[in-house]
Amino acid sequence: MSLSKKSPEVKVNYKLMALLFTGVLMGALDIAIIGPALPAIKSAFNISTRDASWVINIYLLMNMLSAPLMSKLSDIHGRRMIYIIDVALFGIGSVVIALAPDFMTVLIGRAIQGFGSGGIFPVASAVIGDTFPKEKQGSALGLIGAVFGLAFIIGPIIGGLLLMYNWQFIFVINIPIAIVIIYFSRTLVPSLVKTERKKFDLLGTFLLISALAALSIGINRIESDNFLNSLVSLQVLPFVLYAIIALPIFYKVEGKVEDGIIKIELLRNPVLRLTFLLGLSAGLAEAAVIFVPSMLTKTFGVSESNASFMLIPMVVAMLIGALLSGKATDKIGPRLTLMIAGLLTSLGFIIVGFKGDELFWMYSGGILIGLSLAALLGAPLRFLVNSNTVRSMRASGQGVVTVSTGTGQIISAALLGALITSMGNSVQSYMSSFLYISVIGIFVVFLAFLLPKNNNAQIKT
Repeated sequence: MSLSKKSPEVKVNYKLMALLFTGVLMGALDIAIIGPALPAIKSAFNISTRDASWVINIYLLMNMLSAPLMSKLSDIHGRRMIYIIDVALFGIGSVVIALAPDFMTVLIGRAIQGFGSGGIFPVASAVIGDTFPKEKQGSALGLIGAVFGLAFIIGPIIGGLLLMYNWQFIFVINIPIAIVIIYFSRTLVPSLVKTERKKFDLLGTFLLISALAALSIGINRIESDNFLNSLVSLQVLPFVLYAIIALPIFYKVEGKVEDGIIKIELLRNPVLRLTFLLGLSAGLAEAAVIFVPSMLTKTFGVSESNASFMLIPMVVAMLIGALLSGKATDKIGPRLTLMIAGLLTSLGFIIVGFKGDELFWMYSGGILIGLSLAALLGAPLRFLVNSNTVRSMRASGQGVVTVSTGTGQIISAALLGALITSMGNSVQSYMSSFLYISVIGIFVVFLAFLLPKNNNAQIKT
């Protein structure tokens, strides 16, 4: 691979940017918008809260499983085809849910939605790497990352308005949006297809997807109020053991195949290894945000709906942080941006950990967490992947970042839930848990420090 210091002169395609933004927003909204709909879905199908949680869990699980597969397919068959397929799957899933006669059909629809959504963000990030000038990529990736902050601001509001009619409308609204995205993708999304086709890596694909699925299912079955016993139970242990055994086998298999689902070169590149570890760390930290509403209700005696409104400063900070981190990545590079984000993450969780029972400090710490997590989850990591891969591996690299982040989320959510429960589910248990998470921010600083100081060379594609 040869390096060139200057990017080719490429004009920014703002129509393409708007299309990618809309696609990612559609997928992100169906995470943020589902909260207000859960009570209505529970009532419609007479299910328990634990069962209803699978409306979210199945979406996130399929999203994570889809990411490496769709990313690899886009490297082989071109961005346009796979982006259209992903959006179409999302639309089909929405139709299935809207017409669902029972709860199992709802879950099938959510699984289809999640599988489609899993490819939208990494493929969109790869398109930016393919088509945008190097000096503009950070800002573009920051804008795409800001979609998630925007989704969590407007999602509950849109959900509340649509629920005035029927919960199915939350999913029906996706259908015309998906059709519009597909129509314009036919001409706006580039399609560079590999001229040489190689045998598809079925064994590697099976090992990776089955290992991730087993890990996710096993961790989701852990009972937080009986952590150690449930960890060694037949409901959990076989799944976790399978994942532990399958992942090293997957690594060996990928080292022998010519064109694996994840190119082994991605895992051997020291910069990318650090990038994937940073993604895992970001997921570990982000999962803590799940517990903030529960802490607010416990600490300040507010209702669950009011606790959600109290998150608005943090969510707005995430939106701003995504945009700022994109600009910072262009100006000062991903290394320094990530180091600053790690410090702010640590400081935010320390403030909440020590002073989270005081409203001013709770908001202050939350804003710092929002600003920093947006950077950890957004432009810098995506930029590092685009800068250290050739075009034929770019989407696959983006998919690995998505998987590493998702893995961090499910591990951290299970461990924090168990820790909070073991400490009595008190206000202090939440605060202590956030103090533990603050260590991750320091670890991020350390990992970012190991990145090369100048990562602005463009790899020719």
